[in-house]
Amino acid sequence: MKWRKFNGDPIDVPIVEAVEKAIKRETEKGFRLKVCIGTDSQVKGADTEFATVIVFLREGHGGFMFIHNEKTKQVFSIKERMLVEVAKSIEIAYELCNLFTNYDVDMEVHADINTNPNFKSNDALKEAMGYILGMGFAFKAKPEAFASSSCANKIVN
Repeated sequence: MKWRKFNGDPIDVPIVEAVEKAIKRETEKGFRLKVCIGTDSQVKGADTEFATVIVFLREGHGGFMFIHNEKTKQVFSIKERMLVEVAKSIEIAYELCNLFTNYDVDMEVHADINTNPNFKSNDALKEAMGYILGMGFAFKAKPEAFASSSCANKIVN
């Protein structure tokens, strides 16, 4: 999996190593961190592009993020695509969760799914929430899911 920083610089070490370095660096500077992980997707012609982000929030001092993009020709229904987004976020959250526990960093998984039943993405809300909470992760949906609906959304558009 290729990850990069927001400025485009590639992350040339395994993501677990990059995240641990970031946590150490930021905590040594005295920042209290919170991490939010989210994925968004966009259908562009025959391609579906996914962007997964790891957003590091420095309490009261802004933040930064690591980004992974992926494209597929696979065709999804809206509900399937929402659940694939959640699966991608959970995959990286699971890979990193021991680090967050070891360094006492709060982590949330953000789903780009609307809590309003008038939106198509709402069809996937119950499954997504069950999946995320069942893995033991904190869960946020729209409008509070900024990692997926704002950060990842900017990367995929």
